[in-house]
Amino acid sequence: MKSKKAILLLNMGGPNNIDEVKVFLNNMFNDKAIIGAPKPIRKMIAFLITTLRLKEAKSNYKKLGGKSPIVAYTKNLVKKLAGELDEDVYYVMRYTPPFADDVLKDIKDYDKFYLIPMYPHYSSTTTASSLDHIYKSAKKFGIDRSKFVSLDKYYNNKVYNNSIISRIKESLADKNANDYELIFSAHGLPKSIIDKGDVYQNHIKQNVLTLRKMLLANSINFNNTHIAYQSRLGPVEWIKPYLDDKLKEISKNTKSKKKVLIYPIAFTIDNSETEFELDVEYKEIADELKLEDYQVIKAPNEMMSDSIKDLYQKM
Repeated sequence: MKSKKAILLLNMGGPNNIDEVKVFLNNMFNDKAIIGAPKPIRKMIAFLITTLRLKEAKSNYKKLGGKSPIVAYTKNLVKKLAGELDEDVYYVMRYTPPFADDVLKDIKDYDKFYLIPMYPHYSSTTTASSLDHIYKSAKKFGIDRSKFVSLDKYYNNKVYNNSIISRIKESLADKNANDYELIFSAHGLPKSIIDKGDVYQNHIKQNVLTLRKMLLANSINFNNTHIAYQSRLGPVEWIKPYLDDKLKEISKNTKSKKKVLIYPIAFTIDNSETEFELDVEYKEIADELKLEDYQVIKAPNEMMSDSIKDLYQKM
């Protein structure tokens, strides 16, 4: 009998509808990897943040069609992979359905599970949290841990980085790269998490170094390339430079070009943080700063199929 294998794509998720916005926020801020306070305190903090952010968050998702873009892009990717691989392909979300329990209950008798987090850079807040989510569910269903094979990072994978270069080329089209500043925008983290040893920021820097070399090898010469961090929340210090500060710096620097391309380097799949936060909110900041051009490059999305096939073959 042929061995039954499943490839599971792990991501944070996003609301499938407006009613799930509250579920998404509450689950995210109840995650001990996000807020490390004791459970009772974390639960209270999550309730307060969710209550304060719910109305605005719902309004933002309504502007995106009533759900997160991550849903359709992920489904399309799974469908594409299912047509290209012999193994069954599923996706598991951390904060919205389908959760690990929803998926594993139907495939608990499979012989092997290949876990591919949709986070190329390791962090305790993303990769570790998603893997922990899977392993806790597996324990419930009596699935032996030895059946799981997982990745923790792949920012240095050549196929993956080629997909980024392809997206940058696609966005440039017939534009002259030297007329633009390229910003690699990564999701931010509180500085305290990095200070505790999280390697995420180091992985981002290494990835950007690799991509800079690849851009030069492809004769793509931007006026300058930058790293910045988006999505900070609350009064605590987050890793810098913040994206809004980077845009201000570019607008004031006489040697900088006033045209900006943003590549969302922390994301393999477009979501509300790329298609709303970057496309809309930071665009408003760029317009206020009178930047001549501001564009957001697409995440790999369906291009991730080649990366996933390569990663799977090497697992």
